[in-house]
Amino acid sequence: MAKNAKLLTVGETAERSGVAASALRFYESKSLIKSLRTTGNQRRYHPAMLRRIALIQVAQLVGFTLEEIGYELAELPLDRPPSQQDWNIIARKWEHDLEQRMLLIEKLKDNLSGCIGCGCLSLKKCQLLNPEDTVGHQGQGPRRILNTHKA
Repeated sequence: MAKNAKLLTVGETAERSGVAASALRFYESKSLIKSLRTTGNQRRYHPAMLRRIALIQVAQLVGFTLEEIGYELAELPLDRPPSQQDWNIIARKWEHDLEQRMLLIEKLKDNLSGCIGCGCLSLKKCQLLNPEDTVGHQGQGPRRILNTHKA
């Protein structure tokens, strides 16, 4: 890491990132972020870790799991701040996945008043939108949302 950058304490990193110190330690245990240790064994973070933490927060908000996030962050360097090219690699990988998630969210939004709004939460028993289990042959789960065709 760059020697001239002022390293941040756990408290400073927590304050600047909006993430609890315990979460920082957890992220580090999962190899999502990295700290350096002082001679007194205290954690110090390079300011570039703030970008990684921000990416973790945003990715979690849109539904990525820590495992998925960790898989992609493993491609970024821990020994230097990521370059624009490094970030672009992750962006290209996540673009398709995000588009698929947005389509699913749109389907869910369009069907909220139907298959969830009736309150039974069962397509097998739903007398309103699935009388006599006409969707049952399509498989388990919320078929009207997951499939593009309707019964």
